[in-house]
Amino acid sequence: MLADKPPLETTNSQPKPKKESFFANLLMNIVIPTLILTKLSDAEYLGPTWALVIALAFPLSYGLRDFIANKKVNVFSALGIVSVLLTGGLSLLQLDPEYFAIKEAAIPGILSIVTLVSIKTRYPLVKVFIYNDKVLKIQKVDAALEHYQTKKHFERTLSNASLMIAASFFLSSILNYVLAKIILVSHPGTAEFNAELGKMTALSYPVIALPMLIIMMGTLFYVFRSIRLLTHLTLEEVINDGSTE
Repeated sequence: MLADKPPLETTNSQPKPKKESFFANLLMNIVIPTLILTKLSDAEYLGPTWALVIALAFPLSYGLRDFIANKKVNVFSALGIVSVLLTGGLSLLQLDPEYFAIKEAAIPGILSIVTLVSIKTRYPLVKVFIYNDKVLKIQKVDAALEHYQTKKHFERTLSNASLMIAASFFLSSILNYVLAKIILVSHPGTAEFNAELGKMTALSYPVIALPMLIIMMGTLFYVFRSIRLLTHLTLEEVINDGSTE
């Protein structure tokens, strides 16, 4: 028999991390940097160097604020900060645009490899993205899997989901490289290059994030469907909505 009573809550005394604002994220990481790079890079305004420094300061400060507010390292915020610092460094060193294309492809490419490698470990990255207690009532799902003796089947589901997530990162890596090669054609350190960098930043969401979002939503649907079939629980019963039932 499955336990009717949930395990005692142990996290009520701990402050919950502040929920991230989608609009603040969009504003600080995309809109403001894009406007600065495209509109203020000419010599009569900030100039290419200062426009770049100020534009990159927004996503950098936003990522650091997230770290300070939540008192823990968010892997993706950390990668975002590294990406911003690399962009700034490559620009200030005025290296060939090819290096920017490689940098843009490198981070999602590395994440794709790490996701694949993690499948063979005790902690596949799919548990970071989907199968975690922020999204699902893990203890309830695990108890049902044990009850119906379907845990091994569900482990295969998580492995397949990991492959889907790795594929989304690989796709992002390719799209990042192609987008950078098409748009970044001017010499770094010029107003023209900054404008191209701003254009690339603005296009990254629809061109790169949208296909990744579609794949991630498909992965979520696949995992949730598997949970429903293997645990005989409804989606409403396993989604973590913050209740203590």
